[in-house]
Amino acid sequence: MTETPAQNQAAPGRARRLRSALRPPVWWPLPACALLGAACGISYGLLAPKSYEATGYAMTVAATKTTDPTAALGYAQSYGRLATGDATLGYAQGAAGEPLRKLRGHVRAETSPDSPMIAVTGTARRPRQAAEIADAVVEALIVSGGHVSKDTGVKLIQFTHAVAPSDPASPSVPLSAAVGGSAGGLVGGLLLLVRRRPEEHPAPAPAAPVPGPAHEAESLVPEEREPAR
Repeated sequence: MTETPAQNQAAPGRARRLRSALRPPVWWPLPACALLGAACGISYGLLAPKSYEATGYAMTVAATKTTDPTAALGYAQSYGRLATGDATLGYAQGAAGEPLRKLRGHVRAETSPDSPMIAVTGTARRPRQAAEIADAVVEALIVSGGHVSKDTGVKLIQFTHAVAPSDPASPSVPLSAAVGGSAGGLVGGLLLLVRRRPEEHPAPAPAAPVPGPAHEAESLVPEEREPAR
């Protein structure tokens, strides 16, 4: 079947419309990055090992009647820094069931300038082990503080024992998916901004050539001749 010239001219137009219909929208990086981030968050929530946290509390109190009560606040800050030191952790490693090099990364201590309380948190993959780590460090801190209580006038007592947690401290799968999706959406939005920036300042169109000034064609202008006398 022979194609007519009109059909030959319409074929490129149909091909261009087909390519435009198949071309993805300009905002495709946003949902793509969000879905990729959510998938990474779900994978992390499913594959990452669970960790548990348990917290025990110690408190500084005056050892004698002549000790200024406000001194307990100052010593609480000092003992809070000593809780994660090698001297305290070295004494606690036996009861905690972990060597010193591992125990350093599984213990943290927090204090408040308005309270003589010291919070010691232990982290482990088993709930009971996390509580044992926190209690071992608190007991080690009490023993080390008792050695110098006569000089400082302040002693440490255990306020509460650590309780084995029932839920892990690591993020759950829905939370990991939400965080990953939000991070992916942010990256996709940044990609859109980077792609649109060159379009906001298009290159100037080339200027049309301006014809140069017309040259005087003296040869085309008839010279005025003087009248014959």
